[in-house]
Amino acid sequence: MITTGEILARNARKYPEREALVYGDRRYTYAELDRAANCLASSLMARGLEKGGKVAVLSMNSDAFVIAYFAVMKAGGLVVPLNHRLAPPEAFYLLDNSDATFCVVGEDFLDLAREIRDRLPALRHWIQADGDRADGFDYLPDLIAEGDPAQPKVEVGLFDESAIIYTAGTAGQPKGAVFNHYSHLAIATAMVSELGMRETDRILHAAPLYDAAVLHLFLWPGVFVGAAHVVVRSFVPEQVLQVMQDEKVTHFFGTPSMYLMLMQVPDFASYDLGSLRFLAYGASPMKRADILRAREMFGTDRFFGFCGLTEGGPGGVRLRPEDQVEKAGSGGLPVLNCESRVVDDEGRELGPGEVGEWMVRCESNMLYYYRNPEATAEALTEDGWLHTDDLAVLDEDGFVTLVERKTEVVVVEGERVFPREVEMVLLEHPTVLDAAVVGVPHELHGEAVKAFIVPMPGKEAAADELTAFCRDRLADFKIPTVWEFTEKLPRNPSGKLQKYMLRDL
Repeated sequence: MITTGEILARNARKYPEREALVYGDRRYTYAELDRAANCLASSLMARGLEKGGKVAVLSMNSDAFVIAYFAVMKAGGLVVPLNHRLAPPEAFYLLDNSDATFCVVGEDFLDLAREIRDRLPALRHWIQADGDRADGFDYLPDLIAEGDPAQPKVEVGLFDESAIIYTAGTAGQPKGAVFNHYSHLAIATAMVSELGMRETDRILHAAPLYDAAVLHLFLWPGVFVGAAHVVVRSFVPEQVLQVMQDEKVTHFFGTPSMYLMLMQVPDFASYDLGSLRFLAYGASPMKRADILRAREMFGTDRFFGFCGLTEGGPGGVRLRPEDQVEKAGSGGLPVLNCESRVVDDEGRELGPGEVGEWMVRCESNMLYYYRNPEATAEALTEDGWLHTDDLAVLDEDGFVTLVERKTEVVVVEGERVFPREVEMVLLEHPTVLDAAVVGVPHELHGEAVKAFIVPMPGKEAAADELTAFCRDRLADFKIPTVWEFTEKLPRNPSGKLQKYMLRDL
């Protein structure tokens, strides 16, 4: 049965000496990674983890994160990766909502765990993942050392539930999207096809491992084919470039802002990046000028853009290398194993140029929202289509371009303004590094368009200059009339704008 744990076990039998995981100076072959996951799984089961039990992981990127991820699934549990930038009340909500009975905690989050653990009586086991041993926690290295290296004796099927991935919460309280092993397999086969993954590849993980894009689009598919995974604790541009060179990395995934930071490293040209085969990005589009610059600096045109949502597994659409320049700003065409359409409020499919809601139907779609049947009924149709709440438009070639979240459309004098359209124009200006557009109250017009601008390093953006730039490219009611210049925009670790925070300002 092709489940997450069985894929790892199969590779341990097929490629026992092949490198599977690199974290700092620690290296694991597939046999060693499988053994560590088996040992941890048996120790979790000995402490009461049953099939269907929930195990949260709150940690920076590490080898312990990867081992715990596979161990939980081998034991028949559901892994619940948590955003490591959460404040204590937010972490408490997710741990409580998920019904987790175990939590694997990185050394950076022990104080957070101490602050909330007494209010979570159902969460009986707190396991320190790494660092110097602390009082009051089980110690993950001990659990591995004392565990049974044999494959766990638990029936895990392809359609058994495997994970709860919480949405980013860009528009309210996060919701837990539930997946099964089949969901992972479906998106893995798509990624293997799209990115040409093979057993000799080396995949660098610098974006947070708790994110569905990293776990399901890169970690799972890489293990599926027997590739090596190089994990760094967090994204540090100089370190990432050094690791790309030293580890002969072939695949990398990051947000557009990560690529901009990499290209700003002063001695970028001194790094040997010739091993790179595919460079992927997600969370937002890359503008044409940045793609052209990236292709020149990285010495390859093999860039992929992915546009999806957690609930889709995260399936959706992708922009292939050959379309990066001509279709810059677009999400692209459907990923393998996915369908896509744009519909009006009555569910009628729309044609090119008409704005409507983007919907996807993927083999990797979530099963339901955990403990939230009302939201599940709103999100999933009876025939398997998933509402995204994103407004989008198709072009004449069928490429999907996201316009805006339904709830973020600005209405000026009765005219609809799609912030994403305005943002893409602003991002073309040479003084603008990042931009966000929201609606603010206006006594006469209902709402006004406000732009938050992050200037390029060393450059000064001016409101009158940007207004003139927009005037040649946008209708007058779409042009921002309120401007605010700032050092950075509120983005979650996945790179998505948290516009509710801007509106609160």
